[in-house]
Amino acid sequence: MKPTDPLPIDEALPRLLDALRAHGQAVLQAPPGAGKTTRVPLAMLDAGLCKGRILMLEPRRLAARSSAERMAETLGETVGQTVGYRVRGEAKVSRATRIEVVTEGILTRMIQSDPGLDGIGALIFDEFHERSLNADLGLALALEIRGALREDLLLLVMSATLDAAPVAALMGDAPLITSDGRAFPVETRWLSRPLPPRARLETEAAALILRALEDCPEGGLLAFLPGEGEIRRTEAALKGRLPDGCIVRPLFGNMPFADQRAALAPQETGRKIVLATAIAETSLTLPDVRVVVDAGRARRARFDPNSGMSRLVTERVTKAEAEQRRGRAGRVAPGTCYRLWTKGEEGGLAPFPPAEIEATDLTPLALELALWGSAEGLAFLTPPNPGMMAEAQALLTSLGALKQGRITDHGRALAALPLHPRLGHMVQTAGAGPDAATLAALLAERDPLRAAPPDLALRLAAIANPRGFEENHPFSVDRGVIERIKTEAKRLKRSDKNSPLTPGQLAALAYPDRIGLRRKGDAPRFILSGGKGALMDAGTPLAGHRLIVATDLDGDIREARIRQAAALTEAELRALFADEIAWGDLCEWSRRDGRIIARQQECLGALVLDDRLWPDAPAEAMARAGFDGLRLLGLPWTPAAARLRARVDLCRGEGSTLPDLSDQALLASPDWLLPYLTGLKTEAQLRKLDLTEPLRAHLGWDALQLLDRLTPSHFETPLGRRIPIDYDGEAPGIELRLQEMFGVTRHPTVGPNALPLRITLLSPGGKPVQVTMDLPGFWTNSYADVRKDMRGRYPRHPWPEDPRDADPTLRAKPRGT
Repeated sequence: MKPTDPLPIDEALPRLLDALRAHGQAVLQAPPGAGKTTRVPLAMLDAGLCKGRILMLEPRRLAARSSAERMAETLGETVGQTVGYRVRGEAKVSRATRIEVVTEGILTRMIQSDPGLDGIGALIFDEFHERSLNADLGLALALEIRGALREDLLLLVMSATLDAAPVAALMGDAPLITSDGRAFPVETRWLSRPLPPRARLETEAAALILRALEDCPEGGLLAFLPGEGEIRRTEAALKGRLPDGCIVRPLFGNMPFADQRAALAPQETGRKIVLATAIAETSLTLPDVRVVVDAGRARRARFDPNSGMSRLVTERVTKAEAEQRRGRAGRVAPGTCYRLWTKGEEGGLAPFPPAEIEATDLTPLALELALWGSAEGLAFLTPPNPGMMAEAQALLTSLGALKQGRITDHGRALAALPLHPRLGHMVQTAGAGPDAATLAALLAERDPLRAAPPDLALRLAAIANPRGFEENHPFSVDRGVIERIKTEAKRLKRSDKNSPLTPGQLAALAYPDRIGLRRKGDAPRFILSGGKGALMDAGTPLAGHRLIVATDLDGDIREARIRQAAALTEAELRALFADEIAWGDLCEWSRRDGRIIARQQECLGALVLDDRLWPDAPAEAMARAGFDGLRLLGLPWTPAAARLRARVDLCRGEGSTLPDLSDQALLASPDWLLPYLTGLKTEAQLRKLDLTEPLRAHLGWDALQLLDRLTPSHFETPLGRRIPIDYDGEAPGIELRLQEMFGVTRHPTVGPNALPLRITLLSPGGKPVQVTMDLPGFWTNSYADVRKDMRGRYPRHPWPEDPRDADPTLRAKPRGT
């Protein structure tokens, strides 16, 4: 396609320019291939919408370079004149540049260094549907700049598949312009049955590519694979099996730009097969593609708690991504899309990929917001999770980047580095020498020794001399990863002088929460300074070390397995963290030992470097630890203490203001019990504790007097005997011989509301003969029947006709009377 050929976006350009003139901001929704990336900036420049430069944000370096070259070609110029680009480690701009295409990190740095964006008249956020963290942050900052400093700053958000209405609303109901685009029909073909569980993605993708080439003899083929490794292995699987004239071109972000150009350039002879990552979904123009093979996988940035940073993980594509990939087959002519999954499996795909801000590590974002000054009022399309932000801020505080929530000078230095704050802290503290730069590049990359033991020293040796390492070790070295590490290390290096710190100390700077101390026992298990547990395979070189720094862990939540680590001596640890190592007193209840533990410990975080008995621990500290034990064991309720609580509960249930003696209330504060816990150190001792006296002291004299008056502990019979009242049943109750209640004509009551006692009347033999809560009614109605039955059984005991006039007694008649 010639630069001057019409594109679908052209019909929407007048409406877009009018919207920008009238409102200063707009949202443009156009499908892939409409031409928005290359046409819109040039149209804005030609229309003279702004005096300053037009800055366009692209998520990927290849797209930034390619779109800049395409626009420059349209103008008949080379890149660096009217149109330029700026990506990490490379820039082609000049004083004449009016349109500058930048990647996301570059835009953030520009805004942070010059919030007024002097000399910039417009910001374009291209491919916003990818919802990268930096794009979300960049738009939030740009909206604040426009609202507070630059009313003249033009803002344009461009998207292919995003539901654009929320973005327009975020921008103050900005005009929404839609371009329908142009596409040829694409036939979709699915697998007839799901792949076997252990099928290799590369093998199956290669087979599907060969089938597609046979079915569709015309046009180029674009295959989507998740990453470089899969691309290389698929390329190897195709070797020697392709039809004559077919040329394979890999396309991924980390390959040399010249090789990327070759993949994008038209194929003069033969048939081109492009094996690409998601980089080819949008923005890039791949001429003559009429067949798409979608392996159904994508790489995304996800916060990896195992490494403490974001990592790329492989996941299933979403429906939106699959549709974008499918559309690539219909850009120049009718095409065909082959999907490496069944039609039935398609229903299980998520609609859209999640915004990166929902899933990635927020530590870099937290640092950027601290550098900005405040996140208050920033308009995020998806606000960051408060809990994840709090964790990120805690890490930045531990790294010295934040103090009391505000950015420090050290934090400003970290924000200027193209590294995760962990690694930036390591490089900055170590003086940015070659050793620190190399270790930072290694920790930011994937492991170059996949099957090797976890020792980082092996990786550093492989980087220093890959060939010599392979000759002396049984591990294969990923040369591509090694070269990327070396290239990145050169870029990060600011000094030729190595740091005096060892690799273990350097790693500890980046991972102060991952310093591991070996637990007691034969197995190589470690407690990490952040409080979590980790284990290492027995027999590995680091397994016998007392101290290590774990830089990568697997995903086990309970006890993670260490995948990468560095050795650390105690002397190295103390030299590095002398100010943070401190003695502390420990007096606590040990659930495992079932007793109070009183020790004095020298600690770094959760690591106990030295541990000694604390023989003279204060009595109050011991008592509080004992109370913590009761919180775990539960309060030991003796019958007497339980009766006291039941009496109080009865009064409280009838409106009294006596204290709450429930377990929850009593365990909320230890003060009432502490004086009674002196000398009690073990579970057995605590379980023997009688709570009656502590509870009486807790109630106080006035409450006890009220309690004795309203709910007495005993009932005094007419004979003067004191019988305990049972308050544990449905109603307070007593048990006594029937004859002892002779002469009682009023039923006894307890409680503020005169609740009748539940009286169990016993025979002379101690067997219940009647349960009543109305004694006068019993004398009148039921006693006669009881008397008739009992006289024959117990003739020596009195059974008067009228018990109300009889004297109470427990005596029997003498024999013979």
